Amino acid sequence: MSSLLIKNGRIIDPASNIDQVGDLLIEKGKVSRIEHGIQTLGIPSLDVSGLVVSPGFIDIHVHLREPGREDEETIESGSQAAAAGGFTSICCMPNTDPINDTPTVTHYIVKEAERRAVTRVFPIGAISIGSAGEKLAEIGEMVEAGAVGISDDGKPVMNGQLMRRAMEYSLPFKIPVIEHCEDLHLSAHGSMNEGYQSTVLGLKGISRTAEDTMASRDIILAELTGAHIHIAHLSTRGALDLVRAAKQKGIHATCEVTPHHFTLTDAACCSYDTNTKMNPPLRADDDVEALIEGLADGTIDCIATDHAPHNPNEKMLEFDRAPFGITGLETALGLALTKLVHTGKISLKRLVELFTINPARIINKSLGTLQPGAEGDITLFSLDSEWVYDVNQTKSKSRNCPFHGMKLKGQVAGTVVAGKVVHRNENLLKTV
Repeated sequence: MSSLLIKNGRIIDPASNIDQVGDLLIEKGKVSRIEHGIQTLGIPSLDVSGLVVSPGFIDIHVHLREPGREDEETIESGSQAAAAGGFTSICCMPNTDPINDTPTVTHYIVKEAERRAVTRVFPIGAISIGSAGEKLAEIGEMVEAGAVGISDDGKPVMNGQLMRRAMEYSLPFKIPVIEHCEDLHLSAHGSMNEGYQSTVLGLKGISRTAEDTMASRDIILAELTGAHIHIAHLSTRGALDLVRAAKQKGIHATCEVTPHHFTLTDAACCSYDTNTKMNPPLRADDDVEALIEGLADGTIDCIATDHAPHNPNEKMLEFDRAPFGITGLETALGLALTKLVHTGKISLKRLVELFTINPARIINKSLGTLQPGAEGDITLFSLDSEWVYDVNQTKSKSRNCPFHGMKLKGQVAGTVVAGKVVHRNENLLKTV
């Protein structure tokens, strides 16, 4: 834990309804006070004039690949990429090797993160043993070891009865059940969105109904059980409408969207670039418009990256044979500012809310705020800095990203965890 004085920044904290220029003091890893003209002796300081000072960003959907596929990503490299993207906390999905379906694996992730990660790392445990969808995993023991939610992400829970039992079991632990909504019979081994583009490209399509029907089932089960259902990487207008209706009924349903789903459409697949292949797939223009509407009206709770690194040899296969997924930690803020804030789709305050207090509430952690006594986790960023993303400069061990060469407006200047600067952009962040 460290102490740090952050001076002259635009401090935005939606949880405290703060939007003001001033100084923020972190003492012994905790936010101490926000005032004008704070004077201290012996505490390092940063002049952040012209920058936004936000609570540390939280990404509740990241794949770190460790244990098992350290050639693609490690807890250490993934956390470094997260810090470069402005994230101070990340939640790692359980589809590792072995799968995080026991407290032993959960404990390993927690301990390795304590040793080597520069950000906070919170494991998500598996819903079922081996994520096979047949028997419940050791949910209670994983929560005791540090898991903050359960999911079979990458593999939908096709057995409705098992999903009901998982929801019931989650209740005393007050954790979200995070679902990859896909009916495998309807998605039918497709490789991109079903529609005009898939027909032209001659690729097997994934119907929107695969996502919509599973979202409907899970919302019905959440109403029955009273559990918290969180829809991961929502991508269709139909699923969004279902979440909106569920919220209006008082069902405990939340959802996330990824930057690639509100930025790109299935037309991006026209070059057969496997870096545009993800699951759920890039959808049509109407779906993208719906997601932006949901981000603006509050239906969508948070932005998550679904950062999914892959070995380049695997992504070099034919489109229909290559694995799903792209990296996204380092481009998330730039895409959100460029596509949402600078276009007037959402306010800056709303953007910060989507990256901070909302994801903190989903995983039930006292993060995402700058209230006195809160963790000294800070994201510093420029609204107007223009830059071009170079995938070859990534902190990740993988390069599977469709945004290489894209010009973005808005950039991370620095990332602070418990008062310690864990990432800094030397062009934007000055030491006093």
